[in-house]
Amino acid sequence: MDFAYIKRIHDLRIDHDLTQREVANLLGTSQTMYARYERGANELPIHHLLALCEFYRVSADYLLGRTDDPKSK
Repeated sequence: MDFAYIKRIHDLRIDHDLTQREVANLLGTSQTMYARYERGANELPIHHLLALCEFYRVSADYLLGRTDDPKSK
């Protein structure tokens, strides 16, 4: 499956100089599970989607690839 959020969560993590383990800790999950989100092996749960949006200060529409504007409402 090709979900836009896969590339976006990876790119945002790299842009913020974070490791997968650091983001996983933020989400309260394991590094292994977070790595599976970035590879698309597991779908990102909605509560993790919302946590990432808040942490990175981007909209859900941006993270999901519905817009290229990170601050869209």
